[in-house]
Amino acid sequence: MRKQVLTFAAAMLIGAPAVAQQNFDDVKITAQELEAGVSVLFGAGGNMAVSHGKDGTILIDDQFAPLTPKIEAAVTELGADPVHYVINTHWHGDHTGGNEHFGKQGAHIFAHENVRVRMGSDQMRGEQVIAASPEAALPVVTFERGVTLHLNGDTIDVLFIGGGHTDGDSIVRWREKNIVHMGDLYFKIPGWPYVDLNSGGDIENMLFSLDSAIAMMDSDTKVIPGHGPMSDRAELIAYRNAIGEAVTRVRALKDSGVTLEEAVAARPLDSFERGEGFINADRFIGFVWNSVD
Repeated sequence: MRKQVLTFAAAMLIGAPAVAQQNFDDVKITAQELEAGVSVLFGAGGNMAVSHGKDGTILIDDQFAPLTPKIEAAVTELGADPVHYVINTHWHGDHTGGNEHFGKQGAHIFAHENVRVRMGSDQMRGEQVIAASPEAALPVVTFERGVTLHLNGDTIDVLFIGGGHTDGDSIVRWREKNIVHMGDLYFKIPGWPYVDLNSGGDIENMLFSLDSAIAMMDSDTKVIPGHGPMSDRAELIAYRNAIGEAVTRVRALKDSGVTLEEAVAARPLDSFERGEGFINADRFIGFVWNSVD
């Protein structure tokens, strides 16, 4: 499963044409119940969550378009009604690929205002153009700082607390059930975080967002990362601290007057045990270098 997730995540970073070449036939959507009426769904792409009950079904993120029938089947297996609300944690296609389908089915899509802006216009990924999404895929309810849903007996906060992975990252918090979906502000997979500079990503904003999210949690909070298995506050703190120390080391090199190439050659992150992922240390150093100051 981990290798599969990494493969599809890497494809998303390369661009939409690479995703189109992937074979989704063998992908399985699996569910893990966190509390009554709230489950996390794993598949290929960003982790999803389903919140369901008498007031309707809420889907947080919807992975890749070809997986939509499997996602709908997984929602049905939970005993939930068809999806009525979709919340996008950010605009990337491994989190919004099902938007068009659910939008055409009448679901109301919520996201930060920058998500609609980016999905509604061509975006650059390196030298590759990612075409604008169709109208049906765009969020119809947008916000600057957040919105609160009172559904199924839950108080559900959708919060923009500074971004960092992009300029439109939201976290989703179930107050009473003490669950937080972090979106791609939190990668619980090997490698380093992806800071999408072309999409307004910024490492300092990411650290601020992580600190703000951690402050909302306690030791019992169930944390859904954007990628990888379930987590908790202690693991999220360790993740944030590793990123913070890495930024400190890269900033020190930049302040010393060396070039980016010299900073990479100095191997400042070799002592971390992040493993091999689709964002390696060299690439992450570049993200930090172009974010700080």
